[in-house]
Amino acid sequence: MLPTDEPLSHLGPSLLLLLQLQLLLPPASAFFPNIWSLLAAPGSITHQDLTEEAALNVTLQLFLEQPPPGRPPLRLEDFLGRTLLADNLFAAYFGPGSPSRRFRAALGEVSRANAAQDFLPTSRNDPDLHFDAERLGQGRTRLVGALGETVVAARALDHTLARQRLGAALHALQDFYSHSNWVEMGKQQPHPHLLWPRQGLRNLAQVGDPTCSDCEELSCPGNLLGFTLLTSGYFGTHPSKPPGFSPHHMLHLQAAKLALLASIQAFSLLRSRLGDRGFSRLLDITPASSLSFVLDTTGSMGEEINAAKIQARHIVEQRRGGPMEPTHYVLVPFHDPGFGPVFTTSDPDSFWQQLNEIHALGGGDEPEMCLSALELALLHTPPLSDIFVFTDASPKDAFLTNRVESLTQERRCRVTFLVTEDPSRVQGRPRREVLSPLRFEPYEAVALASGGEVIFTKDRYIRDVAAIVGDSIADLVTLPLEPPVVVPERPLVFSVDGLLQRVTVRIHGEVSSFWIRNPAGVSQGQEEGEGPLGHTRRFGQFWMVSMNDPLQTGTWEIQVTAKGTSRVRVQAQTSLDFLFHFGIPREDGPHPGLYPLTQPVAGLQTQLLVEVTGLGSRGNPGDPLPHFSHVVLRGVPHGAELGRVPLEPMGPRERGLLAASLPPTLLSTAGPFSLELIGQDGVGQGLHRAAPQPCAVVPVLLELSGPPGFLAPGTKAPLSLRIASFSGPQDLDLRTYVNPSFALTSNLSRVRLEQNESAWGCLWLKVPDTAASDSVVMVTVTATDREASTVPPTHAFLRLLVLGPAPQDQLPAPVHSTDPVLTTTSPAFHLSTLVTPGRAGGGLVSNPWWGTVGAVLLLLGLASW
Repeated sequence: MLPTDEPLSHLGPSLLLLLQLQLLLPPASAFFPNIWSLLAAPGSITHQDLTEEAALNVTLQLFLEQPPPGRPPLRLEDFLGRTLLADNLFAAYFGPGSPSRRFRAALGEVSRANAAQDFLPTSRNDPDLHFDAERLGQGRTRLVGALGETVVAARALDHTLARQRLGAALHALQDFYSHSNWVEMGKQQPHPHLLWPRQGLRNLAQVGDPTCSDCEELSCPGNLLGFTLLTSGYFGTHPSKPPGFSPHHMLHLQAAKLALLASIQAFSLLRSRLGDRGFSRLLDITPASSLSFVLDTTGSMGEEINAAKIQARHIVEQRRGGPMEPTHYVLVPFHDPGFGPVFTTSDPDSFWQQLNEIHALGGGDEPEMCLSALELALLHTPPLSDIFVFTDASPKDAFLTNRVESLTQERRCRVTFLVTEDPSRVQGRPRREVLSPLRFEPYEAVALASGGEVIFTKDRYIRDVAAIVGDSIADLVTLPLEPPVVVPERPLVFSVDGLLQRVTVRIHGEVSSFWIRNPAGVSQGQEEGEGPLGHTRRFGQFWMVSMNDPLQTGTWEIQVTAKGTSRVRVQAQTSLDFLFHFGIPREDGPHPGLYPLTQPVAGLQTQLLVEVTGLGSRGNPGDPLPHFSHVVLRGVPHGAELGRVPLEPMGPRERGLLAASLPPTLLSTAGPFSLELIGQDGVGQGLHRAAPQPCAVVPVLLELSGPPGFLAPGTKAPLSLRIASFSGPQDLDLRTYVNPSFALTSNLSRVRLEQNESAWGCLWLKVPDTAASDSVVMVTVTATDREASTVPPTHAFLRLLVLGPAPQDQLPAPVHSTDPVLTTTSPAFHLSTLVTPGRAGGGLVSNPWWGTVGAVLLLLGLASW
C-alpha cells in the first residue's frame, strides 16, 4: 500500500515546514538514507535531513532554557526566518568562533548509523526494523529497545555506541510515517503511543487484510478501500508484497512533517532521561575536547607522572565552568606485564582524585605494555580527541601496532607520545635484553597514522614540554607544510589566512639553527625570548615559538638546519575546519544512497564527502561565504602530490557540504595519503586546511555486523562477516579479537579471493553468564595478506552492548517541550563460507547519476512552529 512519498512542490502557510523549493522534481521512494541520495532523487527529504533538523531543534531548546554562564541568554526571535545551522547556534551560545566540529561529527555519526539501516545485511531487509509487512507491534518493540540501549550506552560513556543505537532507532521511527498509513488516516500529530511501550498499539491490520486496490503506477491516489486500521507497506522480498498494495508518493511531505515531529519527541525523551549534561555529552554539544592520558607507572616515571598531574590540574582549574572545560576524562596506567584498568568519568574532581593516586612504583625495566594501554584508551575516548602517552620505555607489544593505527583512524583520535628517553642512548633504564635502536618505531607509526607526533625529551624538561597538552586540546588545527618533512637547505612553506590566530611553531631534534620568515621578509632566528615575530622558548632539543597576533597573511617560510631527523609542526586556532568521510554508491538495498566507509577500498569507486565547519566565522560578518574548490591528495609521509580533485557543492553553501569522486588511479593500490582543502575566503584570499589524520586505501572491504539489538549474558550471538576484493587476487588470513576476552568462533580463518569476489562467513560470540550488565564489547576482525607482507592488514570494528535480563526501564514522558522550536541484498547468515565470484561490486558500482553533483537540496528549518 505504502510508502507515502512524493516530490515536494509547495507548502500551505499553516504547514510546519518552509522549504527552499526551486523546481519540480521526480518522485522519491520513501525517505532516502542520506543527503547524498539526493543525487538520485533531488527532491526527497532524507533520513539525514530529519535526524539533523530534529537534533538542532532540541539543541536550540536546550540553549534557550539553559542560558550560558557569563553571556546573555539566547532569544528565539533571533533565529526566526533563518536557516537553523550548528555553527550559528554555537556562535550564539558559546561565543563567536566557537568550534562546532565535534557536535557536527556526532550528528554525522547518528545520521550515518541511521542510513546504515538501509545497507547493513542484518538490518536492511528486516521488516521489524522498518515498520513493514504488518509487523508494527514488533517494530515498536525494537524501536523502544533501541532507545533504551541508547540510554544505557550513554550512561556507560560509550557515546559512539549510543549514537549508533540512536541512529537505528530514529530510522525505524521515521520509517513508521513513510511506511504506514498513519498519514492517510488524516493524522496531524505523531502517534501518541509509539515511543511509550506501556501504551498498546491498537487497531492494527493483519497480514492478508485487503486495504488497497491494485495499482501498477508510480503513485496511486484514490485506491484506498475505506480502510480504518493501521497498516504498513512492504519493502524487499521477505516477506513479499501481497496483491493490492501500492505506493502513495504524493504524501511524502506530510509524512516528513510527522517524522520530524516524532524525531524531536525522541531527542526530547533522551534529554529527559539523560539530563542536560548527559544529553550534551551524547551529541557533543560543546566546543571542548576530552582529556585522555596513558601513563607509564614504572619506577623511573616520577617526573613524567608529576608533569601529567600538573597539566591536568592546570586544565581543570583554568577551564572549570567555562565552555572549554573537558567533558570526558580517560586515564589508563600501564607497566609490565600489566595495563589498565581504564578509568573514565565526566567529573573533573573524580579524574583528578584518580590521577593523584597514581605513583611511580616498582618495575623500572624495559619494554612495557604501552600499546595495549593505548588501545584501551582508544576504545573509551570520544572521537576527534587527543590522547597523550607519557613513557620512557619502548613497547613490548609492538605486534599491536597495525591494529592501534587502524583504531586511531576509525576513532579519528590524535596520539602524542612524550618520551623521556633519547632513542639513541644505551645507558639508563635497565633492560632484560639488548633492544634495537629502532624500538620506538611503533610509536612513530602510530603517531603518523593518527596525525600526532613523538616528542623525545629529558626528565628535567618534561614539565615544560608537557605544556603542549593544554595547547592541543584547545582545538588547534595543524597547518600543512610544503614539503611536509624537513629537507636540507630547503625552506618549509605554510600559508596564514585571516581566520587563523595563536599560531605556534614547534621544532624538535638535534637542531643547530632555524629561522622563520613572514611574507614581508621579516625574519626571526632560534634565539630565546621575544623576537620581531613572536616569543621563543627552548627546552633541550624542543623549541616552541608563539607567534604574535595578528599575523600577516600570506606565505611564511621556516628553514631548519639539523643533524639527523628533525620535525616541525605549525598549529593555529581557528573555527574554520572540515570533517570528511567516504562512501560507496549503493543501489542494491531498499533505497539508493552512499554506504559510509572509514577508509576507501582499492579498486572500488568511492565518493569523498566533505563538511566544512565554521563557515560563519568570517573576519567581517558581511563578507561573502568562503568557497572551497578542490582537495589535494598527498602521499604519506613524503608529501608527493597524488592528485587534485574538484569539489562540487551539495545544497545551500552555508551548510558547507561538498562531494568529490576520487580518481581510480589513487584507489588502484593500497597506501596512506593525506587530504588538504583548498579555497578562498569571501574577499579572495587563499584558505588552506589539512585533515588532522592521514587516510589509507585498504586492500579489501570488510563488513562486520551483528544482531540489531543487545547481547544477554549466557547467550551466543551470531555475527556476519563479508570480505570483498576489487583490485586483484587476495590470499587472506583472518584473525579475531574481543575486548573483553569473550569466546569467539568463526567458520572463516582463511580465504582466497579473485578480483570482484566476495566471501561470507559467520562468527559466534559467546557471552558468559558473568558478563557485566550495561557493558560494551568490541569485536575486531583483521585480514592480513599472506603473500604481500608490505601491505598493512585491514581491520573491521564492531561495538555491541550487553544488557542484563531485567526488563529495561520505560522511557518517561519528557519534562521538556517536544514541540519544535524551529523547523527547519546480500546473503543473511550462512553456516558455511559463501564465495560469490564476479559480484563483489554488486550495487556498489557507480551509476551515471553519481557522476554529476549539483542537485537542489531542500533544507528543513526556516520557519517557526
